[in-house]
Amino acid sequence: MTNQSIEQEIQAKGKTAPRVTPTDIDANITDCEVVTFVSRGRKVLRWAVLTTRNGYAVTGQPSCSVSPENDDAEIGQRIAIQNAKHELWGLMGYELQQRLHEQSNDFPLGKACDLSGEGTCEACQ
Repeated sequence: MTNQSIEQEIQAKGKTAPRVTPTDIDANITDCEVVTFVSRGRKVLRWAVLTTRNGYAVTGQPSCSVSPENDDAEIGQRIAIQNAKHELWGLMGYELQQRLHEQSNDFPLGKACDLSGEGTCEACQ
């Protein structure tokens, strides 16, 4: 299954709660660079470096051709980008959860938790 096919299934089932979508991921990426490295053993590795709207850079696991004869730059780049986007899902999911948390009654807007155990959020009181 691809992220897009999963999103289509979510929509078909009428799920409307806040979530990170493939469109959200793509919209958050402002730049993509692919770095290629060939090891001494002739393994070809590619990492994608995705830069987000806020300037943060994310990488994922590299693509790797065990046999250099099978290396295909286009396929390797697609895999590297897909792997980096996978890492971005978790970060954007955390960001969404934080926004939802701050909007809830448990964490009034404008009051931050200092994680000391004595902050202003209900969990610390």
